[in-house]
Amino acid sequence: MSGLALSVLLSLVSAVAYAGGAIVQERVAAGTPDQPYAPMRSPGWWAAVALSGIGGLLHVVALAYGPLSLVQPLGALTIVFALPMAALFVRRRAGATAWRGAIMATVGLAGLLSLTGTAGSHSLDGTQRLVVALATAGGIAALMAAARAAHRHPAVRSALLAGAAGVAFGVSSVFTKTVTVDWTAASPTAELPSLLVIAVLAAAGMLLSQASYRGAGLAAPLATLTVVNPVVAAAVGITMFGESFRYGTTGTVVALACGVVAAGGLILLTTERIAGDAKRQAGATTPVAAGGPVVSAEPVVSAVPVILARPEVSAQPMVGGWPVGEPLPAVPVLPGLPVVPVVPAPVTVPSTAAIPVSLRS
Repeated sequence: MSGLALSVLLSLVSAVAYAGGAIVQERVAAGTPDQPYAPMRSPGWWAAVALSGIGGLLHVVALAYGPLSLVQPLGALTIVFALPMAALFVRRRAGATAWRGAIMATVGLAGLLSLTGTAGSHSLDGTQRLVVALATAGGIAALMAAARAAHRHPAVRSALLAGAAGVAFGVSSVFTKTVTVDWTAASPTAELPSLLVIAVLAAAGMLLSQASYRGAGLAAPLATLTVVNPVVAAAVGITMFGESFRYGTTGTVVALACGVVAAGGLILLTTERIAGDAKRQAGATTPVAAGGPVVSAEPVVSAVPVILARPEVSAQPMVGGWPVGEPLPAVPVLPGLPVVPVVPAPVTVPSTAAIPVSLRS
């Protein structure tokens, strides 16, 4: 098997492992809403860590055998694998809008990165590594601050945290590629700073992705992470590794169009989640009587005729067969609704002494 074919195979298996880890992460986030970052007491959390670790290891080996511009686009298949796997294993079905958004994001991303050419195996020098690491830290901090400010909008917060996780994973891939190119058995300690950066970024990406699933479902945060990750890696590859788009101006125009398609897919996923949140909030604010229809805050006017038993004849003034000034007994309006007391308005009537009453035996 050639190195390129092995790289493709490893990338596919890595995408499956990442998809499984994402599904478990989302389930853990739904079950432990009070621990958004690291619910370490949950066995599911460690299962997600293990699956993500396997995916990351396979990704590293794939980068050792194939170019960055090939391995990173194949990682976009994670969202394609995740949706049917979630429907099959955890009965979490995505809506039609989520499927369209996921497919658009994947197709746009694959087209964008397939047009990225290669310029051989390149590495970053010490200054470039420092600049990339500092810029990455600043970008992640800014996205986390924006997510904190948008805590009242779960879909927006999720997208920002997933974007931060994508940045962390993407730059981690860049440093991984650099280490695989520069690694020599003679001086392995020279790569320790880069290995430390990889470990920190991988851990940050794992925690941020876990937080992005809280209250946001699976499709939107996973698609955002899947798109941002390779786009960041490709941007670094183009600016620092000497890579460029194929086919000159035509390739650049097509690549921009693919980027618009991928962004449209992410917008579909985010708006679908926002619409779902709005429907749930609207349903939660409508009070419903237990075992009965919706209860309105307006006064209830009964359209049901009230039938009372005929009282005995009394010398006390009567109106409609009931003593004046005394409230009528409570009358149930409809089954399941609260009992509404009916009090008649005071009415002035002549005394019964002036009215002849005929009694028949």
